[in-house]
Amino acid sequence: MSRHDLQPKAENPDVVRVTVGWDRPLQTFFAQIFFRTEAEEEGEPLIWHGTEPGELATAEAAIAVVALYADIPGDLADRLTAEMHATAGIKDGRHQAAAKRSLFGSIH
Repeated sequence: MSRHDLQPKAENPDVVRVTVGWDRPLQTFFAQIFFRTEAEEEGEPLIWHGTEPGELATAEAAIAVVALYADIPGDLADRLTAEMHATAGIKDGRHQAAAKRSLFGSIH
């Protein structure tokens, strides 16, 4: 899995963290936006995409989720795509495969 924490935009003071990355076991990119709450000092992920297999198929799709909330480095899509390609051919371990079968009925 890869993970990139991005700088929240100044015009969004309630956003405390923005994260995008690649989740190899789920074969999806993901995007999280953490907002300041009274209960959670470090923020709560009120926007979270990429929790289902294949949900965000491209780096650009993940970036689109967070673009209004964070400054996006110009090379981020290329880095995320390279991280995805670097995991090509890696198989799930025994425990990952069992978890997928339990959660999704399949390891694909």
